[in-house]
Formats: sequence, C-alpha cells, structure tokens
Amino acid sequence: MNADSDERDGGAGPAKPLSATGDVTGEATEGVTREDRELGSRAPGFIRASRALHVSWQVGVFVVGLAVVVAGIIMLPLPGPGWLVIFGGMAIWATEFVWAQLVLRWTRRKVTEAAQRALDPKVRRRNIILTVTGLVIIAVLVGIYVWKFGVTMPWKIHE
Repeated sequence: MNADSDERDGGAGPAKPLSATGDVTGEATEGVTREDRELGSRAPGFIRASRALHVSWQVGVFVVGLAVVVAGIIMLPLPGPGWLVIFGGMAIWATEFVWAQLVLRWTRRKVTEAAQRALDPKVRRRNIILTVTGLVIIAVLVGIYVWKFGVTMPWKIHE
C-alpha cells in the first residue's frame, strides 16, 4: 500500500497507483514499458481492502518466496538451475515487496547491459581470441602430458 494513500483519497478504500508524474493512473496505458510499472503490492483489490487479509497475503508470499530462494541456494553447489530458481523466488517476492521489485529492476538492467556488451563486435572478437588461446594452451599441456607419461592412467588398478 502506498504511504500517501490517506492524502489522496481521504483514507477510504485501497490505494490507487501513482504514475511517475504523481498522477493517479487508471488501467494500463499504451507506451508504458515493463520498467515503468508501478511499485507496490499486486495483490487483488479485495485482499488489499482488508488490512488483516493483506498482511496474511504478504506473509504467505514471503514464505513461498523464501522457500524458492532457499531451494535455489541449495541448488548452487548441487546439480540444478540455482540462480534461475533464486531469481524466480525474487520474482515471487516482487509481487508484494517494493525492495524486491527494485532489486529485480536493477538486475534486469545489468543483465541487459551485459548482453549488449557481449554483442559488441570488439568484445566478441576479444572473447573468441581468449577462448582460442585458452584451448591452445590446454591442448599443448595435454600433449606434453601424453608425450611425457603416455596414455596410461595415473592410478594403478590391478585385476
């Protein structure tokens, strides 16, 4: 709920979202990007109308998001899409909490910037050169190992 809802509507009813200019907005308008979406709770109106129901909703969203984030953290050292699951949990939190919405906006912006940098021809050329150089170094080291020790395994297994 917005902190300034009491000033705008006399404290009656659920808060209406504000646009970037401070005007009360209606439904989605043309030209509004995902980045311009309003911050705050996206709970249905009947849930936001009751304080007790809204707090219960927020606790439920927090618990579900926490479970997903913890599962993602567990998946980091184990097989599984850990970071993807963590960001999924953050997206669940972002349906209710402004801080999570801001973190996701920042993350989305940084990922987009990194993707744009990666598509830059100079950066791609540098990455290809570094990859080929690394592969050549690894091939030379493997060749030296095979030349020096042969193809036998370093452990001894007796049948």
